[in-house]
Amino acid sequence: MSDRPESDKGLRRKNRLFMAGLFGLVFGMVGLAYASVPLYALFCQVTGFGGTTQRADAAPARQVDRVIKVRFNADVNQSLPWRFKPEQKELAVKLGEMGLAAYQAANRTDRATVGTALYNVTPDKAGKYFNKIECFCFTEQVLEPGQSVDMPVAFFVDPALADDPAMEDVTTITLSYTFFRAKDETQVLAQHATQAAGAKGTGTAAN
Repeated sequence: MSDRPESDKGLRRKNRLFMAGLFGLVFGMVGLAYASVPLYALFCQVTGFGGTTQRADAAPARQVDRVIKVRFNADVNQSLPWRFKPEQKELAVKLGEMGLAAYQAANRTDRATVGTALYNVTPDKAGKYFNKIECFCFTEQVLEPGQSVDMPVAFFVDPALADDPAMEDVTTITLSYTFFRAKDETQVLAQHATQAAGAKGTGTAAN
C-alpha cells in the first residue's frame, strides 16, 4: 500500500505531459493554418511555382541576344463589371531587355468599383525568370463610374534563362491577368473618398 501514492503521482505526471503535448499539437496546427497562405505565397515567389512571376527594382545590365516572344492575355471575373484588354498582342524582347506593355481597363457601371489582379505566366517553368518592375497588379485599382485608364507593365526576362537547359525549348511566354472584385472594396472606396476630399480641401485652401 505504501507504493500507491507514488504510482498515482506518476500517473498524474504522465497525464499532465500528455495534455501539454496535446495542447501544443493543437496550437501548432492552428499556427500552421494561419501561416500556410503567406508561406505558400513566399514559396511561389521564390521558386516561380505555378507560373508565379518575380519582382525587381530595375532591368539587369546584362543582355543576351536570344529573343523571347511575350504574349499578353486578359480576363475579368464576372463579379467585376469591367472591360479589360491588352493594347498589344505580343512583344519580342531580348533576354535582359526591359519591355513596356499596356493594358486598358474600363468601368462599365455608374458607381466606383475596385479591382485586384491575379497573374501568372505560361509555361509555368518560366515564372522564376519573368520579372516585373512596374505593374498595376502590385496594388488594388479604383475606377470611377465610366472611367477608362491605361495600365502599364514594365518587365524583363532574366538572362539566366539562357543558362538553364530546362528552358531551351521556351521561345514564347504568355503573361495572363485576371481582374477580380476586391474583397475589401467598401473599405478601399471609403479611404479613396476620404483622400479625395482631403485633396479637394487642400486645393480649395490653397486658392
